[in-house]
Amino acid sequence: MPLFKACLLSLHLLTGPGLTGASVFASFRDCSHVFHMHTPPVGIRGKNLKSICQRYRDKARYATLYDGGRRLALYSAYVFKKSDGRGRVDTPWMYEPQLSLLSDTGEMQPFPRGYSPMNFEDAQAVLEDYTNAIMYERGALNPSVHQAQPDDKAATYTLTNVVPQTWEFSAEAWRPQEQVIRKRLNNYCQGTAYVVTGVITSGTMIRRQNIARVAVPAYIWSAYCCVNYDRNAPYNERYKFPAYGHYGLNDKEGGEVVELSVPKLEDFIKKTTFVEKHFQIFSDGCIAPALKLAKK
Repeated sequence: MPLFKACLLSLHLLTGPGLTGASVFASFRDCSHVFHMHTPPVGIRGKNLKSICQRYRDKARYATLYDGGRRLALYSAYVFKKSDGRGRVDTPWMYEPQLSLLSDTGEMQPFPRGYSPMNFEDAQAVLEDYTNAIMYERGALNPSVHQAQPDDKAATYTLTNVVPQTWEFSAEAWRPQEQVIRKRLNNYCQGTAYVVTGVITSGTMIRRQNIARVAVPAYIWSAYCCVNYDRNAPYNERYKFPAYGHYGLNDKEGGEVVELSVPKLEDFIKKTTFVEKHFQIFSDGCIAPALKLAKK
């Protein structure tokens, strides 16, 4: 069975029956290019999961696995683009029409003026969910500082790409770590860098009008895969290739980031949330096809 067809079958088994139709329900087939070996992470289970190819200006930019029941992105996967680390601040927040049965477009759209939250809120988070959630900010899983072109940066400003982060964790730990990874991949990744950033959920929810609306992550994690890297890089950077990961506690205190190998990150995720025993972030553990053949 061809690799990507096998991947689609695995994804169907993971997300359950009934998820057919447009790209938001069926698979990541329209944005498989953002995954190493065109293969999404495997071993994630849950109800009401939706595979979204995040589209902006007629182009699939990145992929998000979205939990419609808890109105939370479980992960976003993207190709890192070398950048100067500056974000984009003039982009309006957008919603995902693909999650609405009434939509006739597959591209993210700015929230219209005077919209009724009821038009979107059953399937996804809306701006009002964050209005009075003073402990949290909207933290992007695919951050604009990891993109180079204006349209790629703009595409990160959709609520299906963000999760609630405490202000302290975001400012003191996670955003600085995004810059650490940006500089590392800028300097030492000589090929394509694939990144997956996800969450480990908790029982905490953002509530609006006394209704549980958006799940708050207990932890946020991320991993990159770059099989073509600078073998002459300093050792303290070289051993973090071809793949490495990190996670952090999404809390007001104790939110430092821990860096570790991808297998150890996968073990941590298995111990702290429900995933299958075969859970894997990168296909074949981020090994280049040529190296894999050489080891046989």
